[in-house]
Amino acid sequence: MNQNTNPNAKGPLSGVKVVDLSLLLPGPLCSQHLADMGAEVIKIENPRAYDGSRAMFKGKTGYPALFMMLNRNKKAITLNLKREQAKEILFKLLEDADILLEGFRPDGMDKMGIGYDVLKEKFPRLIYCGISGYGTSGKYVDFAGHDLNYLAISGVLDQTGNPPRPAGFQMADVGGGTLTALSAILAALYYREKTGKGQKIDISMTDASIQFISLYGGILSASGVSPEAGNDILSGKLPNYNVYETKEGRYVALGALEDMFFQTFLRAAGMENLTKEHPMVEENLPIIKQKLTDYFKSKTFTDLQPIFDNTDACLSPILNMKEVSEDQHMKDRGMVLERNHPKYGPILQFGSPFHFSETPFVYRNDPPEHGEHTEEILTQLGFSKEHISGFKKDRVI
Repeated sequence: MNQNTNPNAKGPLSGVKVVDLSLLLPGPLCSQHLADMGAEVIKIENPRAYDGSRAMFKGKTGYPALFMMLNRNKKAITLNLKREQAKEILFKLLEDADILLEGFRPDGMDKMGIGYDVLKEKFPRLIYCGISGYGTSGKYVDFAGHDLNYLAISGVLDQTGNPPRPAGFQMADVGGGTLTALSAILAALYYREKTGKGQKIDISMTDASIQFISLYGGILSASGVSPEAGNDILSGKLPNYNVYETKEGRYVALGALEDMFFQTFLRAAGMENLTKEHPMVEENLPIIKQKLTDYFKSKTFTDLQPIFDNTDACLSPILNMKEVSEDQHMKDRGMVLERNHPKYGPILQFGSPFHFSETPFVYRNDPPEHGEHTEEILTQLGFSKEHISGFKKDRVI
């Protein structure tokens, strides 16, 4: 994967302009995906209240590590959208924009006087995407929340065990917010190409999260019974689809769901008679699980390496974050890379998961400083130096 800076590189979304008002994680990661695909993304932050991710997890040289993960290939300007002049600047930005992305509460943009009803009259081709916790309608519309709340309401958290426990990563934010928004935006772009019409996209991270348990929805539909938390086919019931502790206190994931893969694993582990002696029926599952528990408890990662390397055994070491960053497969795929930032030195980056044969991912620009491109963009919009000085004086930018 090409990771060299190349401002002239063309991606599949080259020519698409995105105005990004979102902050923190779900929206910025979505707009980074769009930027990685070649879109021009202009990130807007308040001049006196920057994106909170700029202050999180500072590296040794002072770089904002989370912000750097989510904001490459973008330009950044500052606008105080509570000022009327700032709204006029936003409208000028939107004159040739294709997408506006925001992550406020459902009525946040309306309260600022720049909600969709206002914008669609001025810019009928605009695709407006709002990401929120519960969507723009329904009982929970005004509720505050975070990833854990959305997973709780959608039923996903219930399947993590008894008692339920946090997953440790942002499934609703990324899977429900970022990726659902990205899919919807690309579909809306396609629709607009055919009809010339923009539209509003209402992304609820809770709505999207329920899709993660479609399998259990099928079980409920068939049986009328809620799957047992932490003890169903993908959540711990099956011995051949489970997590086991090793001799040194590490963990492995056995994902040999189909019998042919499970038999491959058993042969590699020298346990080929296990399911002959104890067929895979309901009453034998605890026995098989205990046999596997004892087996793994007697082995180290080094002992298990030949099985890890068996292409059909479906046994994987559970890697920690540092190991992932050093994993050769991840490096070969361009998913973990190191950038030599001109200000901060070496920084860790995750690459783009979108691999195009004709328009590959290119790392064009480092994540921008707060408001780095404000004067450049305002000048391009036709504002004079005097205008820009006035905006600064009036706290518009």
